[in-house]
Amino acid sequence: MAAVSTAPGRAAIAVLRMSGPAAGLALDRIAGGRPAPRVAAFRALRHPGTGELLDRGLALWFPGPASATGEDAAELHLHGGRAVVAAVLEATLAVDGVRIAEPGEFTRRAFLAGKLDLAETEGLADLIDAETQGQRRQAIRQSEGALSAIVDGWRDRLIAAMALVEAGIDFSDEDDVPAAARVQARGEIAALAHDLDAALADTRAERLREGFRIAIVGAPNAGKSSLLNALARREAAIVTDIPGTTRDVVEVHLDLDGYPVILADTAGLRATDDLVEREGVRRATARAADAELVLWMRESASPDEMLAPSTGGALWTIASKADLTSAAPEWADWSISTHTGAGLDDLVAALGAAARDGLGGDHVGLTRARHRDAIQAAGVEMRVALDHWETLPDEFLAERLRRAATELGRVAGRVGVEDVLDRLFASFCIGK
Repeated sequence: MAAVSTAPGRAAIAVLRMSGPAAGLALDRIAGGRPAPRVAAFRALRHPGTGELLDRGLALWFPGPASATGEDAAELHLHGGRAVVAAVLEATLAVDGVRIAEPGEFTRRAFLAGKLDLAETEGLADLIDAETQGQRRQAIRQSEGALSAIVDGWRDRLIAAMALVEAGIDFSDEDDVPAAARVQARGEIAALAHDLDAALADTRAERLREGFRIAIVGAPNAGKSSLLNALARREAAIVTDIPGTTRDVVEVHLDLDGYPVILADTAGLRATDDLVEREGVRRATARAADAELVLWMRESASPDEMLAPSTGGALWTIASKADLTSAAPEWADWSISTHTGAGLDDLVAALGAAARDGLGGDHVGLTRARHRDAIQAAGVEMRVALDHWETLPDEFLAERLRRAATELGRVAGRVGVEDVLDRLFASFCIGK
């Protein structure tokens, strides 16, 4: 198989990758032979059928199994013009046994060859999609096995407890061995179940992939849309003096201090008979309840004492239009002016710190719903065993723990992941 691994379009360099039994033959036919393994060689690249010179570039040879995919692999580094790339790719596909690669097929072959486990592969996918430094750091840690090491540690502890339970089966004729082993195993399982519950309760790593949610909420004309535009540094929302201009939730995605933030401007909260505006108020209230942080905006000089909406996260009170007053009101956590820029730098720094703390910094945790489902299923099996520890025979306890170990093994792809593979690798680009 073969594919161009670099982005399409005009560029200085493009990389064409090949993997499989025909990779060496393709190098022989196009580059005039295979260079020394893992050494770049400058070669004339010619069409295998006509001998026409297509380009001059670098050829690299990676004989398997010491390659990224575990099989024979090769690369051609070309000039990045569209015509050059198209001609060399067409010439490569003209070699017998070479076909175009499917999305993610190089990485899939690496997984099947044992070069990566499933959690590491998902980390690689996240690395490709990373838009902030925080996402990049998390993806690198997962792609290098940080999450797999944690889950494998849990599985090792579980298997050790299983061995203690099975000792009761193997040494059933010795009264003291089964009893002592069973008590020790229960303690190990109870501690492990607690650790799994803590991992499930911690959603920071999963939220880092999506973004820290901040909602700007307040009465009409409190300056919500102006603050959104100031933080986004563009006119993302319409700003007028007419109350109720914003009717729906307006979102912008920001990078604050290296962490992804989803900032939402919402409709002004007030009683209204307008059906459209009433729906906007409902959505604003719902967004506030769902946010990790709510910015409750009030005009600095306003006597308005409307109660802030309920929120599942933190709430900061923001006094807007500070340029129209001589001093910041006592009720405000922050006092800003989008007209003069006063207070905005301090607010941005505080929002970045809140995102960093809320998303866990360099924390390693469960990053996908698939991980959470497997850990939850393992926990269920362990809780059933613990709840019936005194009455279940050793054989039944061992079977429950074996099922839990199987579920933990699904996180890294040790067992039963066929249903996940097609969906995962389809998200990769061709050539990766």
